Amino acid sequence: MGREIVFDIETQNTFADVGNDYRGLKVSVVVIYDYSTGEFKSFKEDQLSELWPVLERAERLIGFNSLHFDVPVLQNYYSGDLLRIPHLDMMVSVKNALGHRLKLNDIAGATLNEKKSADGLQAIEWWKQGKMDEIIKYCIDDVKITRDIYEFGLKNRQLFYPRVDGSIAPFPVDFSVQEEKQKKIAAGINLSLPLPDLNDRFDTL
Repeated sequence: MGREIVFDIETQNTFADVGNDYRGLKVSVVVIYDYSTGEFKSFKEDQLSELWPVLERAERLIGFNSLHFDVPVLQNYYSGDLLRIPHLDMMVSVKNALGHRLKLNDIAGATLNEKKSADGLQAIEWWKQGKMDEIIKYCIDDVKITRDIYEFGLKNRQLFYPRVDGSIAPFPVDFSVQEEKQKKIAAGINLSLPLPDLNDRFDTL
C-alpha cells in the first residue's frame, strides 16, 4: 500500500452555522493513517502546514464522503489543488454499486461488526467545551474504521450493508488503483500547488 493515506477531519462548526457554505467551515483536527509508517497522526488547525507535505507525497488519499466534505473544507486552508492528488472516496464506490449512499456506521456494522464511537455533531460540542483530546480520539477511531473497511473491500472486492428488513447483503466494490492513475503515483510527488507565472518573474529581473 506504499504511501497511501487514510484520513478524516472534524470541524469546529456546522453547515447550519455558515449558511451551507463550505468556505465558512473550520477544521478542528485532521487525523491520518500513513501506510508508509503504520502510524496515526493528528493535526490541529494551527498545524495544517505540517500536513500538506505528507498529502503531497501520498500515492493516494482514502476517505469516506471525502470528496464532498473533507477535501472542500481542507481546500479552505490549502493554496494548491487537493483534487490533483489521486483519491479514493469509498462513498462514491458505494453509490456506484447501490445507486444510493450509505452511512459509514452502517457499513462498519454490517461488514466489520463495529460501530463509530460518536458522531460529527458530538465532536463539535466537544470543540465548544474545549475537549480536544476527545475529538482527536474520536477522529482516530473513525480513521481506523475507514482503514479497516478499505482493507476489507480491497481484499474481498465487496462490502456489506443492512437492508430495511434487517438482513445483511453484500455489494461489489473495486478499491484497486486505476491504471490511468499509475503515472501520477510513479512520479512520487503531486504537483498540487500552482506554478509561478514566469512572465512575472522575468519582469523583476
